[in-house]
Parts: sequence; structure tokens; C-alpha cells
Amino acid sequence: MKKWVFLALAIGLEVTGSLSLKAALDAPGFYALVISGYVGSFLALFMALRNGMSLGVGYGIWGASGVALTAIMSFVLFSEPITFVMAMGIALVMAGVLLVELGSQAAHKKTEATS
Repeated sequence: MKKWVFLALAIGLEVTGSLSLKAALDAPGFYALVISGYVGSFLALFMALRNGMSLGVGYGIWGASGVALTAIMSFVLFSEPITFVMAMGIALVMAGVLLVELGSQAAHKKTEATS
């Protein structure tokens, strides 16, 4: 369970860092949030891996969720457009994350059954 908390924290910090890049264009003080967001994100991802999350699942979910959430939050905070094609891409990213997790669970069960 701890690994999922760390992964959620990593995703949140990565999205915060990415969104802060845009905000820093108008207010340079946000660069501190960019740096702390990215550093914190990598530390939290490290902790998720250290607590038993596989690299493929952790990095895949972290990266894909970060892309999708950054696009959505850029729409909400900065009024950046989300086109139909972009929305379909976000949906495909989320479907891909789900498939990676389901595949990981199936592989884990198969490994346990043969042990």
C-alpha cells in the first residue's frame, strides 16, 4: 500500500513542477516550486520502487499519469485548449496505464503460482 501512496505523491509533485514551469514565465519565484516539485517527485518515485513497485509499472504510471494530468490541469489553470484528438490521446494513455497494471498483476500471480 505504501508504494501506491509514494507513487501518487510522485505524480502530484511532477505535475506541480510541470505546471509551475508555465507559472514561472510570469513570476520567477515559481522556479523554486519547479525544482522542489521535480526533486520531490523523483524521491517519491524512488521510495515507491524501494517499497516493492516494479520499475515498468511505476515509471509507466508515473510518466503517463503526469502527461495526462498536466494536459488537463493546463486546461483548467491556463485555459490551454484540449482538442478532441488530445482528449482521445489522454484516454488512450489512461487505458494503457490500466493495461500495464493489469498485466503486472497477472504476471505477479503467475510467478506466485509457480513458486
